[in-house]
Amino acid sequence: MEIRSISWQETIPLRHKVLWPNKLLEYCHVEGDHDAIHFGAFTDDKLVCVASVYVKSDKARLRKFATNADYQSQGIGSKMLKTILHSLKNTEVKVFWCDARESALSFYSRFGMQPYGERFYKADVSYFKMRVAL
Repeated sequence: MEIRSISWQETIPLRHKVLWPNKLLEYCHVEGDHDAIHFGAFTDDKLVCVASVYVKSDKARLRKFATNADYQSQGIGSKMLKTILHSLKNTEVKVFWCDARESALSFYSRFGMQPYGERFYKADVSYFKMRVAL
């Protein structure tokens, strides 16, 4: 497996397939994509995981983290997150954060991320904000 930088356009098909299969492809493009940092994990030259990081001042936000269902539970997401955190270490970023599904809290906590604030909902799915100081 190889993790490398990709364009925002390369993230769209996998975002669509994993996150919003019932929406139009255009729905998968979010504000800030042009300026964000995008990562792709490739297995046998096939893009199987994407993640996007939106940097604002000294904070970096993880968004649109998606792994092809056929490749989930194989450690690819963990390797992706480790790569992202490592890439931010020698930058101006001091805080890394995301909106995490409540069902994924234990995954993010393995990387030192802690929930903060109140539980909130997006389309009947419960989330918490999580962050870690870098």
